[in-house]
Amino acid sequence: MSKPPRLTLPPAARAYRLTTARGDFAVHEAGAALRGTALLVPGYTGSKEDFIGLLEPLAAAGYRVVAVDGRGQYESPGPREESAYAVEELGRDVLAQAAALGGGPVHLVGHSLGGLVARAAVLRDAAPFASLTLMSSGPGAVAEEQRARTKLLVAALEALRETPPADSMPAVWAAMRAQDPEDVVPDGPELAEFLRERWLVTVPEQLIATGRVLIEEPDRVAELAAVPLPKLVLSGTVDYAWPVPQMDEMAVRLGASRVVVEGAEHSPNAENPQVTARSLVNFWDSSSVGR
Repeated sequence: MSKPPRLTLPPAARAYRLTTARGDFAVHEAGAALRGTALLVPGYTGSKEDFIGLLEPLAAAGYRVVAVDGRGQYESPGPREESAYAVEELGRDVLAQAAALGGGPVHLVGHSLGGLVARAAVLRDAAPFASLTLMSSGPGAVAEEQRARTKLLVAALEALRETPPADSMPAVWAAMRAQDPEDVVPDGPELAEFLRERWLVTVPEQLIATGRVLIEEPDRVAELAAVPLPKLVLSGTVDYAWPVPQMDEMAVRLGASRVVVEGAEHSPNAENPQVTARSLVNFWDSSSVGR
């Protein structure tokens, strides 16, 4: 899971609910659209807070940047129905969010699972977007080891489906954290409490359905390559979900730009936000020139 470098919004940012044709979504927003608008979509078990480190540098570069909690994710409401969280449904949400932002085509960034959701949105309708960035996201299902871990998590959530979330979610969280390596650096108290709270209020059916997306999503790179939209594949130097060589190959198949962020692994947005922001700005600026 992504761990934000900090939890306090920068002075130029604000938190509010974005009203769309498909419901309200909790967002963080910063900056004015002097050079464009960007929509940031988080990954599995994540939230808008995963992008906090990007808000200030992207806003300073002249971009309006909006990070969103997806349907049923952290502070955005969602139903207790798994069908609501199919990747196509979440892609429609992204299209509604882009429409609600207004102001012309939006630079779309999807992190991890968010990349698969962003891809679904673009394949449905690319017109609302100025570019697509797949950040630490691959061509389809996650790598075998991560698939096995996700299957265990989904099975645990399914086994407790009839148990009220107030009882089931803390139990699964405790079991998850018990699997942390012994040598892992412990989170500070504030971050540990935030991560637990985020997990507890996320809708269980969202985690079950999107977990299956990570396990089963087919390779749709050929479809995406046919979409005439500037694309960037950005990752850290290593990745547990999709191997970096797989993302290298995907970039070639897409005809996409490729950036590897030093000092980062699966979450360059949180682990090296300054370099990640600079890479995004360079790509967005070049995409605007190309159009």
